[in-house]
Amino acid sequence: MENHNQITQFHDDEIDLRELFSVLWAAKKLIVAVTAVFTLASVIFAISLPNKYEASALLTPAQDSSAGLSGVLDNLGGLSGLASLAGVEIGGDSGGEAQIAQEILLSWGFVEKFVEENNLAVEVFAADGWDRESNQLSIDNDLYDINENRWVRNPPSGKTANPTSWELYEEFLEKVSISINKKTGLISLSVDYYSPFLAKKWVDKLVLAINLHMQQRKLQMVNTNIEYLEAQILKTPIAGMREVFYTIIEEQVKSKMLAEASPEYVFVTVSPAMVPEENSQPKRALICILGVLLGGMLSVAFVLVRYYGFSKESN
Repeated sequence: MENHNQITQFHDDEIDLRELFSVLWAAKKLIVAVTAVFTLASVIFAISLPNKYEASALLTPAQDSSAGLSGVLDNLGGLSGLASLAGVEIGGDSGGEAQIAQEILLSWGFVEKFVEENNLAVEVFAADGWDRESNQLSIDNDLYDINENRWVRNPPSGKTANPTSWELYEEFLEKVSISINKKTGLISLSVDYYSPFLAKKWVDKLVLAINLHMQQRKLQMVNTNIEYLEAQILKTPIAGMREVFYTIIEEQVKSKMLAEASPEYVFVTVSPAMVPEENSQPKRALICILGVLLGGMLSVAFVLVRYYGFSKESN
């Protein structure tokens, strides 16, 4: 008897497909109307979004000139370990330098300096579009007054009209990306921006800036090593140790000369950035399709909930 009641209850809870289709067919006008409204809204929304263009440069890590120093010291009986103990950093890993460069490129300090040196604050924070005919950026007048060259935004609590360094950094990271091909080891540096010309310009400047930054970092490290080694020579009475220090200094000078002569110190450009001809965003067709699907699903769900909800209440 109990099993019979359970079966009866199961059949009561089943949804009759014919009834389901009849309910949807009866409400077809509502479903079509709601779907049409969502479709129209998605089309208007997609059209209102400004185009963005992606410019990318393909890079490969440059060969680190300091690798020669490590090899020389190893040939002298494993003296690279002695150099490390003496406080001299000799490097030798081009892949490691490239990884450090990638982290620095997206760091707050580097971005802050890059934006400031290239006067990009307005382009980063206030631009909201690009006019193809005039090749001019569209600036949000609620954020920046072009005529008076000043920030006019209504700032959040505790901030001024001028965007802070952190706000510029966050906006910048939304436009710049780095990806690595694990199979080839090649690095892609991309900028997604309203103007295709400025997107390419940013990529070129970023590659130059990070190479210069890493080159100066290397030269500073080498100069510090040489000064330290020269001081140790004066302090060391052992002739053998002096010979080792002179060898290290000689290789450090070679490393310095190579670094100064290498404009592409950490990244070599395999394929430079080009001005993109087609926009990368927004995906208008996808937005419209999602609008149609969302409108259809919501309208169907509303019809079914209304019908079966009222049916259960009446029962």
